[in-house]
Amino acid sequence: MNKIKNTLFSNKPVTINNDSLIMAIESSCDETACAIVKGGREVLANVVASQIKIHEEYGGVIPEIAAREHLEAINVVIDETFKQAGVNGNDISAFAGTVGPGLVGCLLVGLNATKTLALAYDKPFIGVNHLNAHIAANFIDTNLEPPFISLLVSGGHTQIIKVSSYSDMEIIGETIDDAVGEAYDKVARLIGLPYPGGPKLDKLAQEGNPFAFKLPEAKVGEYDFSFSGLKTAVLRLVKSFEGKDMPVNDICASFQECVSSTLVRKVRKALEAYNYKQVVLAGGVAANSEIRKKIFDLEKEGYRAYAPIMKYCTDNASMVASSAFFFDNTFDNVNVEVFSRV
Repeated sequence: MNKIKNTLFSNKPVTINNDSLIMAIESSCDETACAIVKGGREVLANVVASQIKIHEEYGGVIPEIAAREHLEAINVVIDETFKQAGVNGNDISAFAGTVGPGLVGCLLVGLNATKTLALAYDKPFIGVNHLNAHIAANFIDTNLEPPFISLLVSGGHTQIIKVSSYSDMEIIGETIDDAVGEAYDKVARLIGLPYPGGPKLDKLAQEGNPFAFKLPEAKVGEYDFSFSGLKTAVLRLVKSFEGKDMPVNDICASFQECVSSTLVRKVRKALEAYNYKQVVLAGGVAANSEIRKKIFDLEKEGYRAYAPIMKYCTDNASMVASSAFFFDNTFDNVNVEVFSRV
């Protein structure tokens, strides 16, 4: 694969190919991340400074605190990335940064650092959509190529995306209210689990009976989702156990079974409708054990399934570098502004 990108000062054309090194920065929420990736697939360095411990006491991410933490960490993370990869700025072919969606103050820290590096070393700047980056995490250490159907599940988004080529992506279904990760966190709070609740709920679900309680699936569009009614159903279920021992594991397992079955049923429908043979799982919730299991179970039906390894499911910069290398729908204008939502 070859792409031509222009430098910022001299407008000098630079060829991006399989030997190119892309340095990327990701700071859309509560991870300050930097990575260097060769040819879009080989990770030379992947550094992440997490803020989970800082936000635990608040039960969620506080944007102002997160932005300040990014400012504290960004230079250290960049220096460590260069050190781990054994290269310097002159060896980098292009610098990539997350433009959005995300928390505006957080995004500004990472994107301004990316632009500064591109200007300082007179190299191309590539702005990346955070959601595309999650999909691109599946290119790392694999031979995956389009076409494929992607299920993107995160704290803020739940989408089925038809990826026809590196330049042609179409959202064919999405949530009309809560995202999967949001639903997990809300249900976790209902049953008294601390932040971040999603992974803890997943762990408890593995010890419960997924068919203990029949929970409702919303009737919405062909490939769309709705989880607000499911959340309400769990609330009623929890209240029904007031004054009694609550079967927490069974509630978690039943909730997880409802969510995962709904997701995979609609993904299967999309695969059949478009006659695609590859399915890709992406986003932070791609780390969920039952959703991963059901996606890979599709291989028993003749499909090829992909999901990132765990460290590339959550926010990281390797996926940003891979997205900058493969996908054509990027932002090349250094004056591009961050955005919070799609």
